[in-house]
Amino acid sequence: MTEQRIIIEMGMGTDLHGGDVTKAAIRAVDDAMRRSSLPIFGSIGMDHSQMRVKVTIGTHDPAAVDIARITAHMPRGRAEVSAVEGGLSLGGDDDPMIVVTAAVEAFLPVLIGKWVLSKA
Repeated sequence: MTEQRIIIEMGMGTDLHGGDVTKAAIRAVDDAMRRSSLPIFGSIGMDHSQMRVKVTIGTHDPAAVDIARITAHMPRGRAEVSAVEGGLSLGGDDDPMIVVTAAVEAFLPVLIGKWVLSKA
């Protein structure tokens, strides 16, 4: 089935004390999602479960990201989470400060001719 990307948002998250990469990643995902609303589902009569959500986490330590935890954190759609090199680690081992970025992309199947007016 052909898909169309309907949204892409970027976010940034930090853990300023403790160096928890997953905590910073969840904050980055939340930052990205705060600016998004998808009223399209009511317009096309589609359930959220048909949406594929691709989350890419940029961090200095991709292996430290708890992918399952971030996947479970996603509120809608079928999440696919990956971690890649990026972000920042500052402050050294005694008090690490972590900066993580996230790209959240949403994809829907192409439904030509299925748009309907919202009841708003």
